[in-house]
Amino acid sequence: MAAYLNLPSLAHDFLKPSRVAANVVGNVISGGANGVGESITMDLSCGGMVTYELDANASSRNMEVHNYLDWLSARLNGGFRFINVPIWTDAKGPFPVLDGKKRAIIKGIPHSDGSLFSDGSGYSQATVWGEVTENAALNAGILKMRVYGLSRPLQWSDWFSIYHADKKGWRAYRHWEVLSATDETNPVYTLALQPPLRAAVPAGTRVEFARPLCAMKFAADFNLPSETPGNYVRQVTLKFVEAF
Repeated sequence: MAAYLNLPSLAHDFLKPSRVAANVVGNVISGGANGVGESITMDLSCGGMVTYELDANASSRNMEVHNYLDWLSARLNGGFRFINVPIWTDAKGPFPVLDGKKRAIIKGIPHSDGSLFSDGSGYSQATVWGEVTENAALNAGILKMRVYGLSRPLQWSDWFSIYHADKKGWRAYRHWEVLSATDETNPVYTLALQPPLRAAVPAGTRVEFARPLCAMKFAADFNLPSETPGNYVRQVTLKFVEAF
């Protein structure tokens, strides 16, 4: 049985990607064409699969990135081992602007006595998060949640993730329609999801909007070689697909 729990997470910031792309693909099948030549399609119950791409860059100034890419190659080539991939939504998500920049996560939070850890770092916490308000079944396409810390309403489409502790681990979702929203400081949203829920979700489950995680593997058409260019400058597009 595939293992989706207790996975390591991709060191997204360490790779300093110049481009990222998240998507949900393969959620319909074609049933041929109608009388005017238009294709007739129908939705699949699984709702497609989450995909993610990022352009990673490694240079001679940071050989550790080369070594990290080699580790990804060793772990993920073949598509039978998995990793949690954070979807970078900092620039477009519903996060507050702090010090002139949108912040999905606040860092450097001190202890209650004002002190930091010995290395000068502090705690961190998400600026926006949610909580499921009604039980939702496996493959449900609608989810109700109360959302805290929004700098703007949920509107067109936002990514978020849920940890399915029973067996599916971290899974990423996005809403394609806001069905309703209450008028209060921390509103309750009724959202139409894509893809549908990978596992049943009880009321009270936390929902993460900051760097949503998804259990993923290398895409079937992608293989990452252990490569050492002569000038030690390496650019590679990592391609991931949701793990099943």
